[in-house]
Amino acid sequence: MSTPFPGTPAAFAAALRAREPLVGYWSVLDSPVSTERIARLGYDYVALDAQHGLLEYAGVLASLTAIDTKGSTAVGLVRVEANDPMPIGKALDAGAAGVIVPLVDNARDAADAVAAVRYPPLGRRSYGPMRSSLRIGPNPADAHAQTVVLAMIETAQGLANVDEICATDGLDGVYIGPSDLRIALGGATSTDPAIADEFEAALVRVREAAAAAGIAVGVHNADGASAAKRLAEGFTYVTVACDLVHLEQAAGQHLTAARASGLVR
Repeated sequence: MSTPFPGTPAAFAAALRAREPLVGYWSVLDSPVSTERIARLGYDYVALDAQHGLLEYAGVLASLTAIDTKGSTAVGLVRVEANDPMPIGKALDAGAAGVIVPLVDNARDAADAVAAVRYPPLGRRSYGPMRSSLRIGPNPADAHAQTVVLAMIETAQGLANVDEICATDGLDGVYIGPSDLRIALGGATSTDPAIADEFEAALVRVREAAAAAGIAVGVHNADGASAAKRLAEGFTYVTVACDLVHLEQAAGQHLTAARASGLVR
């Protein structure tokens, strides 16, 4: 069971690199007030989805600020929209404790992601820490120690090259995007049960590759029970998703309960 960390990038980075069990939450809504509440619940991190979520840069900045308020146990991560130094640098400058980089297909992609996170001579991040200078510190050495980079394994190529991706110098972990990976394996939908065996085998392959390389391995989950199952299997960090889905689910459940009176349609 994960012990909540006090919401500091240094503590989170150390725990992730030590492959301690961590539990996070996924946010797609541009709603800093609700994100602030989630960050106080005890999650180790809140991941803001700048790729498929409904947040522009101003929303990412406001939500990272909300995550860092008094009483939070979480740090803010950002899934950036592309494996490119510009969105990666902007997320880090805004105060993210790490980035989740999508569509990593090979070791070159993984190395590019690492380079975008690290300052020269270790990488090619441009210097302009803005808010992160208050949260992490202005010095490159502090940023390197406290900022993590996670590569998504979600394509057929990424799965085929997972061993070399995991072996990339400076990479802190890999993260499985189950919807894309299931489709990449031949699924007709993002939840297609017809390829359950192939999907589970792929999870094992990624988990074992990460373990062999000594890095963290995470996976996205639809609910807390699934997250607990993946932790028991050996995943080191798990995410529960997400605010938009949970809002819809909770509203629907309350509507069903109200209609149980039989007095409304």
